[in-house]
Amino acid sequence: MAQSGSMISGVAERYAGSLHELASQANSVAKVESELSRFETLIEGSADMRRLIESPVFSAEDQFKAISAIVDKAKITGLTGNFLRVVARNRRLFAVPGMIRAFRRIAAEARGEVAAEVSSAHELTAAQRSELTAALKTVAGKDVAVNLTVDPTLLGGMVVKMGSRQIDTSLKTKLASLKLALKEVG
Repeated sequence: MAQSGSMISGVAERYAGSLHELASQANSVAKVESELSRFETLIEGSADMRRLIESPVFSAEDQFKAISAIVDKAKITGLTGNFLRVVARNRRLFAVPGMIRAFRRIAAEARGEVAAEVSSAHELTAAQRSELTAALKTVAGKDVAVNLTVDPTLLGGMVVKMGSRQIDTSLKTKLASLKLALKEVG
């Protein structure tokens, strides 16, 4: 079942917007954001979990039961737990990673921040994180909510996505550019 990127993005935006509205009314945006981050960590840490979310083979009932068990075990309660169950019941688990990113962006905008997605080749130290946040704040002109992920395939450097801008200083990209340049010469 092929899903277009824009379709997933639209679904993710609508669900994230609804969740943010409910979380704002309940005065629990920070709690929901934290629980979504925990759920995202579970997805990233388990190939079986990714398969459950991405595969159309599982029935809505199977996905609902699995997500309910996972949410209960991870102690993701209240609004976030109910939200994930509804997403599973509606067969929209494939869009959960996008929903989490969209929720972060919406929450950051509501706080007057700009959201930045940063992938680095290795874990950043506290000093590197604060220096990066300060540099991004200077570029954006306002507070920046930084979401850091580690992607060892980058080999070195980092990729920063902030709004419509992307800055790619990864060694992986530089090597690919060099390979392309060498192909054109030879």
